[in-house]
Amino acid sequence: MDNNVKWVNEKKIERTMKALEKNNMCAYLVNNEEELLNQIEELINEGDLVACGGSMTLFETNVIDYLRNGKYNFLDRYQANLSADDMKEIYRKSFYADAYFASTNAVTENGELYNVDGNGNRVAAMLYGPDKVILIVGVNKIVKDVDEAISRNKEICAPANTKRLSCKTPCASTGQCMDCSSPGRICCEYTLIKRQRTAGRMHVIFLNENFGY
Repeated sequence: MDNNVKWVNEKKIERTMKALEKNNMCAYLVNNEEELLNQIEELINEGDLVACGGSMTLFETNVIDYLRNGKYNFLDRYQANLSADDMKEIYRKSFYADAYFASTNAVTENGELYNVDGNGNRVAAMLYGPDKVILIVGVNKIVKDVDEAISRNKEICAPANTKRLSCKTPCASTGQCMDCSSPGRICCEYTLIKRQRTAGRMHVIFLNENFGY
C-alpha cells in the first residue's frame, strides 16, 4: 500500500477509534499479525471458552488457526463433519463464551457497528451473551455513516458472500443486491450497535489493510 494512502487510512482509523470509545467500546490499532495476536492474548486467558461467528477476516488474519492452538476451549464451528445439530449446539453454547470473535460488515466513523446475518447467530452473540466480543476489522470496513454501511452491504458484503457460499440467490449471479425473497437469502437479520452499556465488553481491533468482505 502506498505510504500516503496508508497515512490517510490511519487517520480514518484514529477518528473511528475515538468515536467507538465515546460509545463505550474499546478500540485498538495493530500493525501486523504478530501485534494482533499479542493484543488478543491480552484480552483472553488460557482455558477460556471462546467461539466465533462466520468471518473471512478471521481466516485471513490467521485468528482461527490461533484459537485452535490448544490454549483455549474453542467451540470450532469450522471443524469437519459437523451435523446440523452439532452446529446448533455450538451456536447456543457460544452465548456462554468468555470471548466471542467476529468481524463486522461495516463500522461508521461515528462509532457504530452495522451487521447483516442470515441465521442471526453472529449478531445475536454480538448483542448479548458472551462476556467479551472481539472484532477484527480491516480498514476497508470503515464507512462514513449508516447509509454508506447499508450500501456497502448491498454492493460488496452480500454478493461476495453469496458467491463464496454458492447460494442460489440473484446477487450471486448479478453481483448486486436485488432485495430478493429467495429461500437462500442471507440478508435476514439487520443490527446497528450504537453504544455498549457494559464497559469493557466490546473490543474492536483495526488493521490498516483490507480484510474480508
